[in-house]
Amino acid sequence: MKKSILLAGAALYFAATPAGAQSIEDEAAPAAADNETFGDTVILVTATRRSEDVQSVPLSVSVLGGELVENAGVADIRDFEQLTPSLVATTGQSSSNATALGIRGIGTAGDNPGFEPAVGVFIDGVYRARAGVALSELPPIERVEVLRGPQGTLFGRNTSAGALSIATEMPEFELGGFVEGSYGNYDAYELRGMVTGPVSDAIALRLDGVYRQRDGYITDVNSGRDINTVDRYAVRGQGLFENERLTIRFIADYAETDEECCGAVNIARGPTAGIVDFVAGLAGNAGIPVADPEDRMMAVTPGRNYNEAVKDWGVSAEATYEFDTVTLTSITAFRDWRSLRNQDIDFSGMDRAYRDGYRTGLQDFTQEIRIQGTAFDDRLDWLVGGFYLNETLTLRDNVRLGAQANQYADGAFAFNPAAGFEFFDSFGPTVPEFGQVLLATNPQLAAAAAGNPALFALLNTPLPGNPEGSGQLADNYTVDTQAIALFTHNVIEIADGLSLTLGLRWNHEEKDIDANLVANTPACDFFFDPAATAYSSLIIANVPTAFLLACNPTVNPEFNGTYSGSTSDDEFTGTIRLAYEITPDALIYAGFDRGYKSGGYNLDRAGFDTVLLGGDGPQIEDLEFAAETVDAYEIGLKTNWGREFTFNIAAFYQDFSNYQQLVFSGTSFFVQNVEQTISKGFEMDAIVRPVRDLTFQFGYAYTDVSYDPSSNLAGTPLDGEQGLQLSNVPRHTLTGAATWTPPLTDRLNALLHVDTRFSSDEATSTGGRGIADNEGHAIVNARIGIASDDDRWRVALFVENLFDTYYNISSFAVPEQTGTVDGYPGLPRFYGVSARFGF
Repeated sequence: MKKSILLAGAALYFAATPAGAQSIEDEAAPAAADNETFGDTVILVTATRRSEDVQSVPLSVSVLGGELVENAGVADIRDFEQLTPSLVATTGQSSSNATALGIRGIGTAGDNPGFEPAVGVFIDGVYRARAGVALSELPPIERVEVLRGPQGTLFGRNTSAGALSIATEMPEFELGGFVEGSYGNYDAYELRGMVTGPVSDAIALRLDGVYRQRDGYITDVNSGRDINTVDRYAVRGQGLFENERLTIRFIADYAETDEECCGAVNIARGPTAGIVDFVAGLAGNAGIPVADPEDRMMAVTPGRNYNEAVKDWGVSAEATYEFDTVTLTSITAFRDWRSLRNQDIDFSGMDRAYRDGYRTGLQDFTQEIRIQGTAFDDRLDWLVGGFYLNETLTLRDNVRLGAQANQYADGAFAFNPAAGFEFFDSFGPTVPEFGQVLLATNPQLAAAAAGNPALFALLNTPLPGNPEGSGQLADNYTVDTQAIALFTHNVIEIADGLSLTLGLRWNHEEKDIDANLVANTPACDFFFDPAATAYSSLIIANVPTAFLLACNPTVNPEFNGTYSGSTSDDEFTGTIRLAYEITPDALIYAGFDRGYKSGGYNLDRAGFDTVLLGGDGPQIEDLEFAAETVDAYEIGLKTNWGREFTFNIAAFYQDFSNYQQLVFSGTSFFVQNVEQTISKGFEMDAIVRPVRDLTFQFGYAYTDVSYDPSSNLAGTPLDGEQGLQLSNVPRHTLTGAATWTPPLTDRLNALLHVDTRFSSDEATSTGGRGIADNEGHAIVNARIGIASDDDRWRVALFVENLFDTYYNISSFAVPEQTGTVDGYPGLPRFYGVSARFGF
């Protein structure tokens, strides 16, 4: 039978492992290996939709083999950053909704499901619509290809910054399987298993399963419970059919998580921190713990939580038919992903506000078709394809005000020496109402009120407060996306060793939004009551902060109603690359790529403009942000001196227009387009294998990324950020891995593995710049073990973050708490033991 796909996958499994790589020559010629004759490096990739030696591909791509991924303890896509320097993973308010990937300093961060990723994730050829949708436990990996720069003429879905292409292990035509278990600190345990085998000469099946549990590493000082727990499982079934011409791979998977994430620790206490402590203390709780962030302590209001439950399932079928001269590939997939979470959004023990039942759902149907072949005596390698996406995004938000919402709003003024008044009578007659202060200090107003009993009574009466549970009753959003693309990618051999790559893509996207917003907030209603206009206008004119505390845009009923809108984009993108083989072991190339990422909608009523502060009222267009485009230039050199040494270097310059950046307005988060953002730098990687059983992998990235000084950011939350390095992007990143697998006896091998990632100083957010910055730091993982020579069994000790280094994954300015900055802490030291038994 013709098994081109299986052979390519097998070659990738053996050869694409930078640490512990193994080539086909090693198995065929053990005598040569004994003489330390390594032969050529054959690390194959399918990033170009062809099986090619990575050293002959004029693309900036890193390849991570399955063995390296396993030794590094990779559990989900966030862990890949440990192994490749240009990739950065961040997690914010939610692991499922606010996980983001960035490449070359460009990513998509923030808790906004309407925000599509700049770095696309493809698992077995199927596009995952958001990074969080790809976050479930990964099955055994065959290889990971990290493509840097815009992608669009090869992958079904266009991306503006790069792509993560993950290939998992396939069914096999020999009976086999394994059971693996591990146990570690934080009461962490994991169980994995797999069984595969043939049904007939043409059909093979495979079943994978995993369950993982771990206690949290952040402690709530009010309840003592752990936060940032892990509790998840996944099952995955595959079927493979293959004959002389046709190969069909069917995959069905299901995953669930039920965890508490994501807690944050205090980095800086602002001037309102004392008020938070006081208000929380009224209920007998700690407000904001005074503790070192490394202690990983936080305060949560009793009765509130960070529970997060995800259900994710999908099916896909990839069919490849080999005609005499061309190959036809079809990938059809459907995914259904749903998330339900709660959140104590004031990040304190004060019961100010919380999310209750935040629901997100994504249903994606994708269809990709590719036809490829060669012509003109193989001097033209051509590919044409099409892609279709039908996506339905649903969101239901419930932001509720807590039992102490009025107390905090009053405390912000009652205990401010420059104010000394309150609005909701939280502290009784000892603190005057704001209207009473006006009467005492404004003779003209006092005279007017003396002749107007209604006004006089109004100024002496507390404002109606917001009872517990008021706020958003249910804000529902639905966004339907239809995307169609046609693309072609062609490699022309101009002369021996000289090739030209030409690619073109036409993108058409339509997004339709429907929203039904319902909120009940009595304190807000007061400001829109015609009978109270004389008083409310005085509050807005003199103390605008009071209006925002009483009537945060997120719960403002002015924006209640039903809305609908639509937007569409048509964009041409493409690539042109010239490559020349200086010698059989050296390739130089230069290229230009035009990339694109569609626009969308901020799914948050806080994006509307209130008429009370000079806005024009709610318009669906207020929630819209524009598409992002990029012109990217790259030059590179790839060299290969046999098995012993490989060295690559690439330099890049990327000019983004309308870059989509999540920002904090002081009361809410939203996506803002930045006119021009520049990302530039260079990357190097090397593989060194001095002897057969010892492999070193090195990677370095220098990334300089900032908003161009010409961008007009005046009057926006990004004003003053021009020319500064973007947050969560270190300028210098270095990764390294070393794996040594010496034989101990004829039947027993040892394993010694270490990998590390060093990141230079970096800001972790715009809102916390200079406050929550990370100093340069390194994260080191290690594994030591023994295994049988046939790899039927293995036992290992492992440790992640060996030196227990503290760093912030990201940070943020806490809403409504001026000057207070919290951070999401990195993982502490984890260690344990694992054992695997196979057949």
